[in-house]
Amino acid sequence: MPLSSLLPDLSPWRSTRDFRLLWVQGLVTYFGSFMAMVALPLQIKELTDSPLAVGAMGAVELVPLVVFGLYGGALADAVDRRKVILLSEAALGLLAVVLLVNALLPSPLLWPLYVVAAGVSALSGLQRPALDSLMARIVPHDQLTAAAALNSFRWNVGAIAGPSLAGLVVAYAGHASAYAVTVVGFTVSVLLCTRLSPAPRRARRGEAVPEGPRRGRAVRVVAAGAPGDVRGGHGGDVLRLPERGLPVPRGRAGRRAALGLMYAAGAVGSLLLGLTSGWTSRVRRHGLLVVFGAAGWGLAITAAGWFSNVWVVLGCLPLAAPVTW
Repeated sequence: MPLSSLLPDLSPWRSTRDFRLLWVQGLVTYFGSFMAMVALPLQIKELTDSPLAVGAMGAVELVPLVVFGLYGGALADAVDRRKVILLSEAALGLLAVVLLVNALLPSPLLWPLYVVAAGVSALSGLQRPALDSLMARIVPHDQLTAAAALNSFRWNVGAIAGPSLAGLVVAYAGHASAYAVTVVGFTVSVLLCTRLSPAPRRARRGEAVPEGPRRGRAVRVVAAGAPGDVRGGHGGDVLRLPERGLPVPRGRAGRRAALGLMYAAGAVGSLLLGLTSGWTSRVRRHGLLVVFGAAGWGLAITAAGWFSNVWVVLGCLPLAAPVTW
């Protein structure tokens, strides 16, 4: 098999200006978001020294995701998709500013961290349908698989670089520095979104929003199948790894740096798959591929929980790539 058949198909990048803008915008956003994804639960852990408090972050994220996700698709049909993406990115940037200001206080408060986590989840639920539908609109139908592979590659680059650097930044420069990077990322993202072409609504404003509750089943499927979409959704599990007695580097800075690597490890395998994604254009039974991917994820996560050596765990997490990719 020639090497060229395994390399990613760059057709969407070459043919569509808006795809290039969205791709770069997403990369910047993911990088900043993953910085906050590591810093936020670490700050909760530092303020409370309670694994339960860290886990509660996932609980406050779930309800807004479902509730606002019900209307995200209807909103994407009722208004300009570009406007939805632009305003939600700006709002996410403001939430990052809240995190930054709170981290700079002499005694940072706990409750704003939960408010921001819930707000990020709600805005993600509103924004995701607009992003997905806009992607399907600007990319030719025969290039959608290639576009999905390129977007997966983008996500994995952010998922590796963001957490890895976040662990170091939080360890040696503090939470405020990580949040500052997040603020800069969303600022750049908003500027890129302003350059997107308009995407007018296709349905009447009064007819689209009442359809939101009908989307409940689809939203439940998305929420169940993509827990990583909530930024920091699996953070509690990673944070508890050092508490199991894993031989991570000693000292607070060493532990934070190691946790950043744990966050990033799961995306390493996905990145390798993305770099050899050319074969996905020839896949016909996508459902079967998802089944095998989910089974591989379960086995890899089980192995990661079975072993006690941190380096073995870091080796198992990349094997969970099939379902995340």
